[in-house]
Amino acid sequence: MAAFAEALTETITVLGGEVVDPGGPTPDMVLGVGGDGTMLAAARLALDDDVPVLGFNLGTLGFLTEAEPADLERVIPRLFDGDYEVEDRMTVAASADGKSEVGLNDVVIEKVDTTRLVSLDVVIDGTHLVTQRADGLIVATPTGSTAYSFSAGGPLLDPRLQALVVTPVASHSLFDRSIVVPGSSRIEVTVTKDRLVRVNVDKGGLGQLAEGGRVEIHAGDRPSRFVRLGERSFPALIREKFGL
Repeated sequence: MAAFAEALTETITVLGGEVVDPGGPTPDMVLGVGGDGTMLAAARLALDDDVPVLGFNLGTLGFLTEAEPADLERVIPRLFDGDYEVEDRMTVAASADGKSEVGLNDVVIEKVDTTRLVSLDVVIDGTHLVTQRADGLIVATPTGSTAYSFSAGGPLLDPRLQALVVTPVASHSLFDRSIVVPGSSRIEVTVTKDRLVRVNVDKGGLGQLAEGGRVEIHAGDRPSRFVRLGERSFPALIREKFGL
């Protein structure tokens, strides 16, 4: 990874660009080098600066990345020439107990005590849907539908969609399916038993909630902007990553 990062920096410099470290001046673009975890961090930096993000995959699956290390000498000149598109992807916002966070992938509400189920009331656009007795609940964006939500049995959504998918984790309730709702929906999840839950937004902690605690979830105010090189459709990406 260090060797590739060095080659990346050298290529940008040779083409007349400037490499800006995090915390420095506002960059024109954020480059993520690594797996999907690295890309989540890179996307957060890009969102803060309202600039696009591009990922080079050095991880296992790399759903969020657009290029491979072997593409370096071909991709960087295209960036300088403006030969790319920028795709807006919806974000998800959550607030609880006076705190709020914005993420690209998902909001996860999960049990703290691994030996006990939690009970969560789910209300969507003012209508009570279900009380889930489960290990937890995931509210994912289309981008995040390929992550934890998918592992829990949720559907894959094309990242160009404006939607949220609500997926229970190891549900002990009769209704144990995911539900996909419009991106304009507002979701409220309330803890209904005296068992602590932990709320995470893209792995960032929003804190713990006790009985009566509530999480409010909706689309973020601004999208995350991803560089697209126009080489893979979403079905092609799925086929490639899963070896179909």
